[in-house]
Amino acid sequence: MSISRARRTPAGRSSGGGVALAAPASKTPREIELEAALEKERRIGAVLREVGVALGTTLDLDKVLELVLGKITEALEADRATLYLLDETRGELVSRIVHGEEVRSIQLRVGEGIAGAVAKSGKPLHVKDAYKDPRFSREWDELSGYRTRGILAAPLKNHIGTTIGVIQVLNKRHGDFDADDAELLAALSTHAAVSIDKTRLFVATLQKNHQLLETKGALERRVRDLRLLFSLESAMARAATIEELFIAVLGEAMRAGEARAAAVALRDRATRLISVFIVDDKHKRMRRFPLAEGQGLIGASMRDKVVVQTSEAPRDPRTDAALDRQTGFECLNALAVPLEGEEGESIGAIALYNKRSRSGFGSDDLELVQLIAANASTAIRLQEARIAREHEDRLTTIGRLLSGVIHDFKTPLTVISGYVQLMQSESSPARREAYARSVLKQFDHISAMQREVLEFARGERSILLSRVLLPTFFEDVRAQLEPQLSRLGISFVINLRDHGAARFDADKMLRVVNNLARNAQEAMAARGGVFTIDVGRVKGRAGDELALCFSDTGPGIPREIEHRLFQSFVTSGKQGGTGLGLAIVKKIVDDHGGQVSVRSTKAGATFEIRLPQPELGGTRSSVPRRKAARPATPDRRGR
Repeated sequence: MSISRARRTPAGRSSGGGVALAAPASKTPREIELEAALEKERRIGAVLREVGVALGTTLDLDKVLELVLGKITEALEADRATLYLLDETRGELVSRIVHGEEVRSIQLRVGEGIAGAVAKSGKPLHVKDAYKDPRFSREWDELSGYRTRGILAAPLKNHIGTTIGVIQVLNKRHGDFDADDAELLAALSTHAAVSIDKTRLFVATLQKNHQLLETKGALERRVRDLRLLFSLESAMARAATIEELFIAVLGEAMRAGEARAAAVALRDRATRLISVFIVDDKHKRMRRFPLAEGQGLIGASMRDKVVVQTSEAPRDPRTDAALDRQTGFECLNALAVPLEGEEGESIGAIALYNKRSRSGFGSDDLELVQLIAANASTAIRLQEARIAREHEDRLTTIGRLLSGVIHDFKTPLTVISGYVQLMQSESSPARREAYARSVLKQFDHISAMQREVLEFARGERSILLSRVLLPTFFEDVRAQLEPQLSRLGISFVINLRDHGAARFDADKMLRVVNNLARNAQEAMAARGGVFTIDVGRVKGRAGDELALCFSDTGPGIPREIEHRLFQSFVTSGKQGGTGLGLAIVKKIVDDHGGQVSVRSTKAGATFEIRLPQPELGGTRSSVPRRKAARPATPDRRGR
């Protein structure tokens, strides 16, 4: 409704006799002032009522802003008006809507221009001549050809007094904006700010409610999936055979997908033949049938590695009537998902048939079946791997144990053989008794080796540290090794640069020496050579270390096994070799807290062992026996 700004004379009133009294010929200044104030309040009230009624008809923010701006433009008789909303994250005012001649969207930094100054200060501005105000920017006038004269701008403040925007009106159509206009704009801006704030809160509440509903739906789906996974994992964990696994998987799939039948197709790794396992409402047990490549909907899914989903299975060309007759039920609708192997190859498929609601399988069912398929694929691979591993373990366990025992017996049996031969030709009782003691000592070594092999197989660690006199220890080493080496044309040299004592497990280190000596002997057996043991002390990271170097003049270590030399069952083709010697060496050195390394050239190989040397304060100490991690599956690709 248009509001006139002309002054109106109060209407006449009737007195007691019903005779109308004429208005006074003249009014006092006070009366004129009061009438003007009353007229202003009526005007403001009328506009506010119109704005309130208009705002009550919608909660759409754009419509609210358009109504507010239209009423303000009309009430103030302005050329145009612009409403800016504050973008707090960017610190900018953005013109949300413009009433009047259409212009481009305007962005102002807070503090920039008249509207920016109002947003910054939170106070209204009345500019009578825009071109004389340094804060005014002429850019928009120059672009549009418009001439801005007077400006009224008022802040929009929400319910807590924070500035959320600015209303700016330009060029009063008749004359200039006055104080009454400024006051009216201030009143309207307050009303508009409350309406905008209310609308924003309402819209935000609706958005939050929508988000909550979406979140609730997502959580419900997640809980459903978790329950399914829990049920599936529990059922699969109890499965001891592949058939029991399929019964568990298909039962959960039927329940979750509300299907009357479910099936798994699986390709046998050995024969490459495909079988389909089916569970349905009619039969009381899982049944198994042969399946041709690509046969039926489940076969197509498996062959093409695609999801097959149909609500009219009888009309689908991939449906196989012969398979329906064989299984004993007609397929009306179906959903099939492929099962993937470790490298992405198709190992089978899982399918649901005949939704109980007859509406067909939907997107929720597809998500469920894909989830079941992913877990079923993993379970199938694990089950197949377990079966294969058990079969392999049964075939190799005896061989591994025998290999270890035979390997460990070689050195002491060789020494025993040598002493027995000497006893045969020795006539001196004292010498024969000395040889007998040496033989008995080798039997003690055999017993210790048997215990060590069992500890090595079980992954156990048992080290008994003692104070060992190095000259005595290596004199025993010379007595054991020199006769055999000399018969093979191999010179044996011991460079003992430390004639004191060291701390290590003498029995186990003797095994280390025997294993390294045997390797050197086998490397040089064809043409002879020199086997050298160098013993001394060096400075290590944690203090003194005992350094033992074992060198031979053989052909060196083959490059193809050099990087995995200390793994179990790694060998380079020696006849009768087990590949356990260096693995046992490394374990004994590791148990001592030491390090073993190897250098190899065509002129021979050198193994260096460093053992940390604690203070020699006592005579014996032990490292407690503990259960260690079981060794990794040995590499049997060597000799």
